[in-house]
Amino acid sequence: MSVSLKKQLTEILLENKLITKKQLDEALKIRKKEGRRLGDILIEKKYITAKELMSTIGQHLGIAPINLEKFMPPKEVIQLIPKNFAKHYQIVPISKIGKKLSVAMADPLNVFAIDDVKTLTGLEVKTVISTPEDIDQAVIRFYSQGTGDINKVMESFDSDSSVELAQDSKEDEINLDEITGGDEAPVIKIVNFLLVKAIREKVSDIHIEPREKKIRVRYRLDGVLHDLEQTPPKSMQAAIISRIKIMANLDIAERRLPQDGRIRIRTEGKDIDFRVSLLPTIFGEKIVMRILDKSTLTVDLAKLDFEESTLKNLQKSISHPHGIFLVTGPTGSGKTTTLYSALSYITSPEVNIITTEDPVEYQIEGICQVSVDSNIGLTFAVSLRSILRQDPDVVMVGEIRDFETADISIKAALTGHLVLSTLHTNDAASSLARLIDMGVEPFLVASSLIACAAQRLVRRLCSHCKESYEASAELIERLKIQFVDGQKKEIYKPKGCVACMNTGYRGRLALLELLVIEDDIKDMIIRRANSIEIKKAGIQNGMITLRKAGLIKVAKGDTSLEEVLRVTAGD
Repeated sequence: MSVSLKKQLTEILLENKLITKKQLDEALKIRKKEGRRLGDILIEKKYITAKELMSTIGQHLGIAPINLEKFMPPKEVIQLIPKNFAKHYQIVPISKIGKKLSVAMADPLNVFAIDDVKTLTGLEVKTVISTPEDIDQAVIRFYSQGTGDINKVMESFDSDSSVELAQDSKEDEINLDEITGGDEAPVIKIVNFLLVKAIREKVSDIHIEPREKKIRVRYRLDGVLHDLEQTPPKSMQAAIISRIKIMANLDIAERRLPQDGRIRIRTEGKDIDFRVSLLPTIFGEKIVMRILDKSTLTVDLAKLDFEESTLKNLQKSISHPHGIFLVTGPTGSGKTTTLYSALSYITSPEVNIITTEDPVEYQIEGICQVSVDSNIGLTFAVSLRSILRQDPDVVMVGEIRDFETADISIKAALTGHLVLSTLHTNDAASSLARLIDMGVEPFLVASSLIACAAQRLVRRLCSHCKESYEASAELIERLKIQFVDGQKKEIYKPKGCVACMNTGYRGRLALLELLVIEDDIKDMIIRRANSIEIKKAGIQNGMITLRKAGLIKVAKGDTSLEEVLRVTAGD
């Protein structure tokens, strides 16, 4: 949304007396601090409804609103925009006439989304407007897979695996019986089935969501949520929740407050940890289980598929005797894996490495790890102070969340320690502004920071079924896709087969944008240059941006164009 459009929109909201000047000023302060969309803030604060905002934007831009409640476009139109892309941009296809594609958008001012749809489909795009809630519901309906009888699936599910609670659980070791055999209660069989199926399919998270008339089960596979076709009946909801609480040593009688726990099971010859979170909702407690399978963890920098120049600069940065190295990105973008790999690269008997994490997800050999616990006052700042009395050479801080943690980290770096940590920003250059916004003096940021890395994960195309197509000269020129000399100008798209469970993807790749803090960038930090200027300077110094790193993977045939457009913004 351009600045001029933002100003005009706020003027219209004020002129129509939909919000007051005081409400607008408060929302603008929040947007400046948190970087969120103004409309989302106004709706969240209940200053305006989603439909009022939609109507105002539509009138302002001359874009017609649409009611998606009973609308269902043809299948061939839906397939033009992949589900994950639709969810990411809150956009759904409506119709296609000739070379024009009509789409419904929650934010028709998002020019990046419109450009990416044009690039993805090769069609002209016409927009209509709808509310975010209607778009979300439309995505579910348009891309729904239906449900089935879980008992039939369990009958065909092979019973050669057993599930046991590991011996270090608070309970004694309990044999939970074979998944489909024995006389155990059906709820035990169903929970075991859900856990083992997720492990076998290399899922990262299991979501069990009570709805009004059913239970919705979703698996997060390669970063994208997929509905499980066969779900337990609503009548088993209470029993399933209680069973998982018992396994995680939680209070089965407490249904009003959130609870967090941990399950460790042994199945198919290996121990698997599950981090369990329960959240009370209007239809019952929602459960999310994060699967922590150490056997799938890669802690070798060379195996993370970074570009050669980026990898060399990364290895050089973390080999510094002191300073701060930051990795930024959204939740689930692989930041912790990259930091673990960095620690693995520099670990040796001569180096004392201590980490403080929330929580410790994977136990790494040769490294002392501290799990923070805010309930007893053990925060990142408190644990970091104690760690610095333990004569460390290298310290990893799970996340810099506040000024106190940032201040201690920087002082540790300036007194001869190498500090590795994470932040939540969109790109590498924004990390510098984030630290300064926390209250850290610019000269301290400039003198302590070694490098900042921004990371995203994209799904890897399935090698069994990916399909090639010739990239047009216009597309290559527009995105500046660089092919190796003599390489055929072909890129690949997903198809779907048995090997990838019909998703078209199997596994994930990391994209890394590494900003090395050189002398010219230090000067820019001290004079408080904005992140756009710093990013341009980084590119001039040879930094490969996230978008460019993704397009290199596209040219190699490792991932699809739609995946890169989904997780990266235009440079």
